[in-house]
Amino acid sequence: MIPAQMSGQPILILREGSERTRGRDAQRMNITAARIIAESVKTTLGPRGMDKMLVDSIGDVVVTNDGVTILKEMDVEHPAAKMMVEVAKTQDDEVGDGTTSAVVIAGELLKRAEALIDQEIHPTVVAGGYRLAASKATDIIKKMGIDVSIEDDEILRQVAMTAMTGKGAEKAKEYLADLVVKAVKAVAEIEDGEISIDTDHIKIEKKVGGGIKDTEIIQGIVIDKERVHSSMPRVVKNAKILLLNTSLEVKKTEFDAKIQIADPEKMKAFLDEEEHMLSSMVKQIKDSGADVVFCQKGIDDLAQHYLAKEGIFAVRRVKKSDIEKLSRATGADIITNLEDLEEENLGYAGVVEEVKISDDEMVFVRECKDPKSVSILVRGGTEHIVDELERTIEDCLGVVPAAILDGKVLAGGGAPEIEIAKELRTYARAIGGREQLAIESFADSLEVIPRSLAENAGLDPIDMLVSLRSKHEKNGERYGLDVYKGEVKDMFKEGVIEPVRVKKQAIESASEAAVMILRIDDVILASSSDKGMPSGGAGMGGMPGMGGMPPM
Repeated sequence: MIPAQMSGQPILILREGSERTRGRDAQRMNITAARIIAESVKTTLGPRGMDKMLVDSIGDVVVTNDGVTILKEMDVEHPAAKMMVEVAKTQDDEVGDGTTSAVVIAGELLKRAEALIDQEIHPTVVAGGYRLAASKATDIIKKMGIDVSIEDDEILRQVAMTAMTGKGAEKAKEYLADLVVKAVKAVAEIEDGEISIDTDHIKIEKKVGGGIKDTEIIQGIVIDKERVHSSMPRVVKNAKILLLNTSLEVKKTEFDAKIQIADPEKMKAFLDEEEHMLSSMVKQIKDSGADVVFCQKGIDDLAQHYLAKEGIFAVRRVKKSDIEKLSRATGADIITNLEDLEEENLGYAGVVEEVKISDDEMVFVRECKDPKSVSILVRGGTEHIVDELERTIEDCLGVVPAAILDGKVLAGGGAPEIEIAKELRTYARAIGGREQLAIESFADSLEVIPRSLAENAGLDPIDMLVSLRSKHEKNGERYGLDVYKGEVKDMFKEGVIEPVRVKKQAIESASEAAVMILRIDDVILASSSDKGMPSGGAGMGGMPGMGGMPPM
């Protein structure tokens, strides 16, 4: 409620129960909320980062150190904190990795901006300096990029392994990185010299049981279904595959109809005709040469019997997305009318088999010729391990295509941040004025990444930063922090490699979020009676509240 006094009468502008925070209080509140979010994921950064256990309201447990997963699971209520969660989501959508880095950088930018505002530097001046710094940082990253192509398997494997480092899958990272690179290269398409990669064509199927190294790539598709009849063959070799987008059932009329049969003979004729229709459908399939059928819809019990009799392997109610992946993997056309079925519409797979994994039957379509869609079957000892492994593989399926499509990679381990910070300090001196202070603060903020890597590894962050800066002053732009040995090394030679897009997107997203939060000087909180808005006790008045998370 905002009362205004006119002619002695108060005028109520906002609904009663509304709250308003202005000026420095609003800025401090928003910055504090954003920094709490950054602090909550900071300890997960790097190879020696720790995991978080997240328990939701119904008791489901997630154990992870994946930044975006942590932030999605947290019940964040403060609007400024939600902006930080959006930073992580954008980073995840664009590149799949670097979510923690983006949030941590954004938090540090705001922390240093607050110090500048306390020195009476206007937030718009700070925001302007940050924009200049972010633009210059993007140019520096492009200049630092190291060329890579789709043929550089070893570098692509190292990119995947860097994304896995510090996660639960690290002990098998060489094996898993090889699977990811093979999968990405399988679905890559080159047309007129342009490479396109759609990772939606890589299917991830997960099953609890076995160990991490039981995870495998299938040159084809895995379907979590079983054959429809036990008399059907369990294995079909050199399979000719039919993909059906229609049911193998007697079609119902489009309009309501009532048939009255008084004569038992006519009843028998009616049933015989139904049987004949189903028999004809199966005959059409058999005559085409198909010995495996994947049907998107239902298969009648009698049709199942006829298919089994003909030795045809059939699976029903296959998801539309799986049918499309099968088409890309086997080369089969998706048929909507059996009348149009020809032998050239069929696809090929070396083996189609039903395999029991854990307690479930699954259908494997293997050994496809040049499949443009493949599957990765993820295995692990517990459900939590399998879920974390799936998240890790999805991260890798973001960074490997990014490296191929951009054709540029960077050394990791904090090397790019130190180099960009060094270049930005030189740039700041050329700009001068109050923006210089903002650009220098931006440079200092980027160094939060190597500093956090050192802290999380139990190393002295000041000593490590001094060593890194010293190396970079002597043209050592690839030198970063080896957290295992506590030494400064050439990260490219050590195989710690990231796509240029990860760093570029992280810096752009972090700076945009920081600038947006800095420019807010008035927060008006609607009363709790308004739907969709947090109540007055949602942390807007003082320390930001984040449901489910204790204050940091």
